[in-house]
Amino acid sequence: MARIAGVDLPKDKRTEIALTRIYGIGPTTAKKLCALAGIPDDSRVKNLTEEQVNKLRHGIEESYKVEGMLRSEISMNIKRLLEIGSYRGLRPPSRTACQRTEN
Repeated sequence: MARIAGVDLPKDKRTEIALTRIYGIGPTTAKKLCALAGIPDDSRVKNLTEEQVNKLRHGIEESYKVEGMLRSEISMNIKRLLEIGSYRGLRPPSRTACQRTEN
């Protein structure tokens, strides 16, 4: 089982689909990463070599913010919007409905 960015990828899924389990990587990014690492479209995670897994890991670490770093950046952006009183800051579900509208 491959472990990339702190996430265990399911071994029976296609590599492109399995990479979308990582927070911050969608289908388009997964296809780009597979092309970068030279992985065929129909390969499964269980068939990846250690070299291919290392190429994927290096490509993700080098080019993308994923998992913890991305989550913390998003929460910091929401906190900033809340502090400045922006309408966009009021809309995220981080605040309850009673805090938003007081009748």
